Amino acid sequence: MMSGIVVQYTGLLRTSTFDLWTRLRELLRAQGLDPAGTVVVDLVQEGPDHEDGQIISAEGRVYRFSLFYDQEAEHGARSAHLRNWTDITESWQTGSLAGRTADAFAWKSRRAD
Repeated sequence: MMSGIVVQYTGLLRTSTFDLWTRLRELLRAQGLDPAGTVVVDLVQEGPDHEDGQIISAEGRVYRFSLFYDQEAEHGARSAHLRNWTDITESWQTGSLAGRTADAFAWKSRRAD
């Protein structure tokens, strides 16, 4: 069963004009990724200053990261930056998002058809 979060967040990543999604696209490009082919597995607030995320690149690599920014400032997301950028391609199957990641891969492959 596909998680609506994957579909919704991936759509936001690709098309939203909100500061958070615009900045995340910029940051992904800086990491060498194409946001148009990236799937968002999850992005969840984990503290007053950051959100933790997981994505699948167009090439099928899985990355985990933290997105830090001033969530209280009106345009704080415009200066967001990545920390803890980690390639978990070889180990995502044992993580807490393993089921959602597997579903995201299946959804990604159906979209490529």
